[in-house]
This record gives sequence, C-alpha cells and structure tokens, in this order.
Amino acid sequence: MKTGGQLIVDALEANGTDRIYCVPGESYLAVLDALHDSPIRTIVCRQEGGAAMMADCHGRLTGKPGICFVTRGPGATNASAGIHIAMQDSVPLILFIGQVASHAKGREAFQEVDYVRFFGDIAKWVVEIDDAARIPEFVTRAFSVATSGRPGPVVISLPEDMLTSLAEAPQARHYTPVETRPGEVELDALEVLLNKAKRPFVILGGTRWDAQAVAQMRTIAEAWSLPVGCSFRRQMLFDHLHPNYAGDVGIGINPKVATAIKQADLVLLIGGRMGEMPSSDYTLLKSPYPDQTLVHVHADAGELGRVYRPALAINASPAAFVEAFARRKPAATPVWAAEAAKLHVAYLDWSTPPESGPGAVQMGPIMNYLETILPDDAILTNGAGNYATWVHRYHRFRRFGTQAAPTSGSMGYGTPAAVAAKQLYPDRDVIAFAGDGCFLMNGQEFATAVQYALPIVVIVVNNGIYGTIRMHQEREYPGRVVATDLKNPDFAALARAYGGHGETVEKTADFAPAFERARASGKPSIVEIRLDPEAITPTRTMTQIRDRA
Repeated sequence: MKTGGQLIVDALEANGTDRIYCVPGESYLAVLDALHDSPIRTIVCRQEGGAAMMADCHGRLTGKPGICFVTRGPGATNASAGIHIAMQDSVPLILFIGQVASHAKGREAFQEVDYVRFFGDIAKWVVEIDDAARIPEFVTRAFSVATSGRPGPVVISLPEDMLTSLAEAPQARHYTPVETRPGEVELDALEVLLNKAKRPFVILGGTRWDAQAVAQMRTIAEAWSLPVGCSFRRQMLFDHLHPNYAGDVGIGINPKVATAIKQADLVLLIGGRMGEMPSSDYTLLKSPYPDQTLVHVHADAGELGRVYRPALAINASPAAFVEAFARRKPAATPVWAAEAAKLHVAYLDWSTPPESGPGAVQMGPIMNYLETILPDDAILTNGAGNYATWVHRYHRFRRFGTQAAPTSGSMGYGTPAAVAAKQLYPDRDVIAFAGDGCFLMNGQEFATAVQYALPIVVIVVNNGIYGTIRMHQEREYPGRVVATDLKNPDFAALARAYGGHGETVEKTADFAPAFERARASGKPSIVEIRLDPEAITPTRTMTQIRDRA
C-alpha cells in the first residue's frame, strides 16, 4: 500500500524521469514528500510559465517528455503558456497539476479549475486521476501519448485527497515507444517522383529527429544533390555550412529560397506541418492544393492531408524515414545539382550580417564575433521579437541539439530554456537571446540559474520598446505610437542583484570584452546591449518603415 503521491513518483522513475521542474504548492504536497526520497532531481522555479518552458526545452532537446508540477488555479493557468508552446511545437511534455479535493469539486472551491475544459484545445490529452490505484496506468499512458505520432503536451490533474489516499497498485512499467516506418511501396513511389523531377526542394521540420537522423539526412542530400531548407526555428536539423543547405524557411525568408520553393516541381516535406509562419501565410505551398508535387512525411497520420493534400503521403517519423530512404541512390547524377550549389552561395550571402546601422551599437559585427568564438555545440535559445532575426538569419547552426526557440512565437522563452539546457548539458556554452520586453516576461528564472549555479549568458537586446509591435504599428498607423514604449531597469545591475554577473554594452567595441568577462565569471550573466530603436531590422530602420507606410 502506497500513497498516490508515492505512486506518482514511482511511475515517473519507472519511465526514466531524472528531473522535474516545479513551483511548489500545497495541492500536491504528497508528491513533494515522495520526491524527498527519490533520485529524481527537483528543480524549483520562480513562476509556473517558466517551469513549463523549462520542461518544454527538456523535451525539445532530448525527445523525452519534460516533466512539470504546478499547483491548482493560478499555478496551472500560469503554466498554460508553456503548454501552448509544446503543442504548437510538437514537443513531448507532461504537466501535473494539484487539484482541489474530490469532495469540493464542482463548487467553485478555492482555486478550482476544470482542467479538461481549460486545456482541452492546447494539449494533446487531458485527464484527471480519481483512483490512486490507476496511477501507473495513466502515467505510463501519458508518456506514450506525449511521444507517439505528433508529440505534444499531456496534462494530468491530481485531486489532493487522491494523492494522500493509500492504494495497492501494480508496479509501473516503462512506456513502449511507438514508431511509424515507411513502406517499400511509398519509398518506391518517392524514388520515381525524384527521378522525374527537374527542380526538387526539401524542407525539414518538426520533432522526432536525433543526431543520427540528421546525419542520415545529410547522406540523402549528398547522394541526390538536393537543396535543403529548414523550417522556422528548426535550423539545427541541417549543417548551415554544408554545400546543400539553402536556408531557413520562415519569417523574413530569403527571396531566392522563396522563389526556389514556389518554382519547385517537387517539394519533399519531412517532419514538419508547414504552418502559417514557414509557409509565408500559406503562399509558398498553397492550401489545400499546392502547385508543386508534394511528398509529405509525418509521424502522425492525422497531419497528412489536414492542411495540404500531398501527392504522396508517407506516415513515418523523420528518423525512421531517413533511415529507410538513405539506402536509395539515384541512377545518375541529378540534373539539379548545380541549382543546389547556387542556393547555398545565395544563403552564404544572405547570412552575412551588415557591418553598419543606426546608433553606437552594431549588431552585425557582434554576430560576426559570436560566430568566431562560439563552439559548434553551443546551445542558443530565444523567445520572440525582432531581435531574434539576428540569431535566425546570421547564426550558422552546425549541429543537432543546439537550438531551442518557440515556433509558436511566444515571448519569455529564452531565459528559462537556457536554464533547462544548461542543466542538461553543463559542459556546453548556453547563450540566451532576449529582447527587453521578452526578458521581463520570464526573466525571474535568472534567479533559478543562480540558485543552481548554472553559468548561462543572457544577451538582452534593449531598445526600450516592444520592437515587433512598434514596427507593425509604424507600418499600419504611422506616427500614432501607443502602448509600445518601455521603461526598463539596468539589466546588468539586475543580474548582480540576483547574484550573477552583469555587463552593459553601449558601443560595438564593448561587446567582445564584456562577453568574455561574462563567460569567465563562472556565474549566470546578463550582457545588456543598448540598441538604438531605429535599428529595428538588419536592413531597415524604423524611419524607413514609417516613411514607406
């Protein structure tokens, strides 16, 4: 006989959980007590949104569900931002929520929320466990649901009295991973289509990749001389300096890449959904009937044909597909080999940052410096905002497992993601990029980095505005500025107040020594870049945007 709290922890251990991210609450004290005697590491966070984003980053970088515990009511609703990110980004995550006791349900008790209704549209599965004896069943099922098909978040509600009740339950067992593999008929059909093509293009996206799958995809690209693009914020899926890399397929796409996709006679989409952002509002591939012959490879049959009708649908995970197709070779040198080389040259030009711009701090030279100093296995995280353009366009990702950024465009992600990434890979450089508005949404997780002695470096690009919104505002309603100005703290002083290291960069030449001091400090660090708000994009100033409106 064990308590429900003990059974929850037993089930997590049985399913390979090595750490959880949480904000403690009285509604799940029985679980916290069971964790006291468990080898599972408990990471206490400062806000539930940050905890859920850490769990998302854990799932994103490992492929195994990130585990998050929060309390009821405001704790659960705070965590919803991380659940939405995991859902839109197809990331495995399990959120456990302490719930009101069974006798109080349905009475609008203290902090009561119906989680099945609240999370129903932003989670893959939501369930409440009423019987402690069924905990092994539900928890193991949650791991399976979170990782199979299109991965995503699972939410489990835990009534307080269920967690303290005693029950006899079977020993939990590890979930069984579910793999979907391509059939020989589909592989034969793809080979025929490729041999007929004149202008193919490959787009990589989604999750359920690993380092081996990325290496096998490189082998396929080389054998077939294929131009390869990576979907929005999935850039770590192909080496950017490989001669077959054409560029990212996302916001602010290289016009030459956009043209290549629109003019392609065959598009091979592997793993991704090709949502609104990577499809340029469904213009690169028209929905529901693309102009190109579309071959869509996806682990979830429900995604095949949902937005685009493919000429060939292959229900397989990216890893299983590339493993199978890597054995296929073209009969002769493909006719499009020269075009792939041209697109890579265009990418190198497109990803070379400008040397000048408005103000005393130039982001172009800073990005050039980071490219020379950061090792290939450095992990870069970011949230959302115009500052992220500098990372997405000008950082050349070389290896799998080096990027954590929300395709959902959620602000506040970079700092908590960096905390999780450094926990997972303490020997690697972890750099978080954030705007001033973005940082202050979950910047309190910098305290978590200090608490666990995690020497991340957070680069805060401070221009004193909600930059993306101001840019759109000036374009749509020029000169009518409202609700986009910010009064910010001294971020370097804030870092020191938390017990970390802080630097302020007011001239371009200040950055390199400031960054080196931050890395050498051995502490979590904030390097604040005070950027002129005129430098709103790498190629256009705010004035230019306003004048062209």
